[in-house]
Amino acid sequence: MRNDTPAPVQLKDYAPPPYLIETVDLDVDIRPSATRIVATLAGVRNPAVPGVHPLALDGEDLETISVKLDGRLLQADAYQLNERQLTVNDLPERFTLETCVSIQPDKNTQLSGLYRSRDGYFTQCEPQGFRRITWFIDRPDVMARYSVTIHADKADFPFLLCNGNPAGSGDEPDGRHYATWEDPFRKPSYLFALVAAKLDVLRSSYRTRSDRDVQLAIYVEPGKLDQCGHAMAALKKAMHWDEETFGLECDLDHYMIVAVGDFNMGAMENKGLNIFNTKYVLARADVATDTDFENIDRVVAHEYFHNWTGNRVTCRDWFQLSLKEGLTVFRDQEFGADTHSRETARIREVRGLRAAQFPEDAGPMAHPVRPASYLEINNFYTATVYEKGAEVVRMIRTLIGSEAFRRGMDLYFERHDGQAVTCDDFVAAMGDAAGFDFTRFMTWYSQSGTPKVISRGEYDADARRYTLMLTQSCAPTPDQPEKAPYLIPVAVGLVAPTGDDLELGDQGIHDANTRLFTRVLQLAEAEQVFIFDNIPVAPVPSLLRNFSAPVVLEHDYSEAELVHLLAFDSDPFNRWEAGQRLFGRLIRRAVISLARGEAVDWPDSVIEAARKVLVGPGEPAFIAEVLTLPGEATLAEQMEVVDPEVLHTARNGLANCLASGLEGELVRLYSTLAPIGPYQPDTAGAARRRLRNLCLSYLNELDSAEYLALARQQFDSADNMSDQFAALTVLANARADVREQGKAALAAFYERWQHEALVVDKWLSVQAGSRLSDTLARVESLTRHPAFDIRNPNKVYALLRTFGANHRNFHAADGSGYRFLAGLIARLDPINPQVAARMARSFDRWKRFDAEHQGHARAALQGLQQQAGLSSDVFEVVNKALAP
Repeated sequence: MRNDTPAPVQLKDYAPPPYLIETVDLDVDIRPSATRIVATLAGVRNPAVPGVHPLALDGEDLETISVKLDGRLLQADAYQLNERQLTVNDLPERFTLETCVSIQPDKNTQLSGLYRSRDGYFTQCEPQGFRRITWFIDRPDVMARYSVTIHADKADFPFLLCNGNPAGSGDEPDGRHYATWEDPFRKPSYLFALVAAKLDVLRSSYRTRSDRDVQLAIYVEPGKLDQCGHAMAALKKAMHWDEETFGLECDLDHYMIVAVGDFNMGAMENKGLNIFNTKYVLARADVATDTDFENIDRVVAHEYFHNWTGNRVTCRDWFQLSLKEGLTVFRDQEFGADTHSRETARIREVRGLRAAQFPEDAGPMAHPVRPASYLEINNFYTATVYEKGAEVVRMIRTLIGSEAFRRGMDLYFERHDGQAVTCDDFVAAMGDAAGFDFTRFMTWYSQSGTPKVISRGEYDADARRYTLMLTQSCAPTPDQPEKAPYLIPVAVGLVAPTGDDLELGDQGIHDANTRLFTRVLQLAEAEQVFIFDNIPVAPVPSLLRNFSAPVVLEHDYSEAELVHLLAFDSDPFNRWEAGQRLFGRLIRRAVISLARGEAVDWPDSVIEAARKVLVGPGEPAFIAEVLTLPGEATLAEQMEVVDPEVLHTARNGLANCLASGLEGELVRLYSTLAPIGPYQPDTAGAARRRLRNLCLSYLNELDSAEYLALARQQFDSADNMSDQFAALTVLANARADVREQGKAALAAFYERWQHEALVVDKWLSVQAGSRLSDTLARVESLTRHPAFDIRNPNKVYALLRTFGANHRNFHAADGSGYRFLAGLIARLDPINPQVAARMARSFDRWKRFDAEHQGHARAALQGLQQQAGLSSDVFEVVNKALAP
């Protein structure tokens, strides 16, 4: 057990750096045995910090060869050096410091800093990887201009890339060569990027609205050039969208994307040289699903949008991480909605928020959008910072309206271009542009937890008045036992018995969309009452339209009212929400019956409601979303104590009920939606495939040999990965007496695709996510399969993270799932602590289960806690999970 518990870093302790670095000149000599880096820093005292202070540089796993100050070699007694810091005293106001270090990227399994992958050398410097390359003030508020020269073997590493513009290249003795890059923009060290590799490249260009040509290039592993066309198209779409939507133009002469198979994250926005996980670049109809194509659109756009929201204006410190991430997620969400389907995009965003961020808010790692402290910053790249941060930005737009929000963005860049700033600076620009006081809104940045809003409505027929009473609260979290009220925008519509929206008139309430049928109420107190006059009939309230705030809403809807909203609500999100509430209520009711040993009675009304949706006039993508049942993890968050086996049985029972009641309609729709031409990754085609594959999944709840054969036929004949993988998922979950068919399909799939790494990831994940009772045994055997590599994050995520999210099998009653994953985390931690910590997050909600489950989970966590040499990444997660 570790006894050197690191001290947390506190937001309140922030102080500006005593020195600034104006320029950085790097000379990087890459060799297999060791890489030598000479860094020349031109520094100056920070005028904002009075007095004379020592210069403290950050470093990790560096072998220091020499230190020079203003050209003079310093002896060892002229500076202080330890494993993490190089300190130089008595510096003049301006100075040049040169350090020479040796690092070993070939042995860097953490994939942070400079590391070796199969095709070459790559970097990942966010948040604190640059200190693993050279000594530096490694913090985001130190921004410098970089000039970099890279030397490497020409045959093995023909491409030498860095941020900025090429400034020279040439051959060197012994078959080596060099390239020099100069970045004209000041940037923090976390945005530094370098690549030396053997790759294939797709080149193109983009003409900006000011008639500048930007040279575009996407670099991929050899042989994958035919899989990066979609990513190039996505980049151009994103560039055009940002010009049209926010008036933001690419400021670079060269914009490069490099894909690598060994990468801890999804992608990284390094200025002009984005480094991506191959998962978000490579796509072809036969190897990528519709979801993959859409994710590539979103991630390519996200990293491009960072060029302004993250690079041109960056965060002052890591507590402000959501300044760039929350804002940029919001921007990529809007791009995705405009590019694909706005109504289903919002549904998927909220589905993901409830599955990942709501449990985080209620768990041991709960933290505000702007955390007050952290032990290990890598652990705060979370759904709260990203997705809840995006919801906070969305609420700002809802409160002030789209036009004022655009003015606020313009003002933000006008004030802060080229600066490292805070979340307060962003909100101040919005408030000043709109004339809106956001003082009370800032609670969203400073408090953790998910607020609960309870709604109650009354209709007075004589007065033609509808009264809506709203109360808000927020449960204590480990970091904050008491909560202040939030400013919550609650978008409300009133639906008449005819299904029409009632006109609300001018109620004196701010309306972000200037519509007469939806009002945005500002709930700022613990309790508030809102009056709607001239309402001719008793309405059904449509509350929190478009999910106007990330809260849990409780309203005592009757089953008939939910069916009414599902059929008629003009807000697509709330139509979907009505179905989710209806399904969730029935499943929770079934859990109670099953726990008592009673039979479950599913009402005919739910089948009729689903039938109306299935055969109704809606778009296929929307129908598919409505008829997708809430996930088990989401349902578990709505329960006091969770029995995962009973919950699993109840949810599957409703699926079987719907399949039985709708069998004829499902068969007809499956046939109607059959492919009518070659595969195209467009929105309409993807929607048809999504609904057709949902029909196939429901039909196979009936345990029919006929429908299992239908799945095998689709598996064998599909001309695209979306349809083939959907069929494989059905087959991999086939019941025990036909298990051989599933095994045969899995074997055929692997035989065909074993040389496509990303497809093999799908093969691993479909087995780890299986609901069958032998899943753990299969996953254990897969950890020894040649397809699995514990050093590769994608393989770990595909197999282990998927298993950790398998609600039934990870939470097995005998604790076997807990023991297995804890053992793998212990193995992984010395190799890659960032990834190990993400796996440990699977234990976040262990206290929601019964005493037997808790006992097993506690034992597994305590075993991890006592591991010798446990990283700070995993230590923080485990320690917080075990805290009372």
